[in-house]
Amino acid sequence: MLVLSRKLGEKIFINDNICITVVDIDRGKIRLGIEAPREVPIFRKELLTGAPPAAKADTPAVAAKR
Repeated sequence: MLVLSRKLGEKIFINDNICITVVDIDRGKIRLGIEAPREVPIFRKELLTGAPPAAKADTPAVAAKR
């Protein structure tokens, strides 16, 4: 696993077609923006079958517009 530190507004690029941006940091929680081609599937782990439930059920899901 590669572990990177990023500040608000900084980006991480994966290959030539995926960009991850830190869009918000608030009380120990971060929000990420993901830019990727439509054919690249992006899932939150807790939504995949067989994954354990999230620690907090009140955390809203955020879907990015493409």
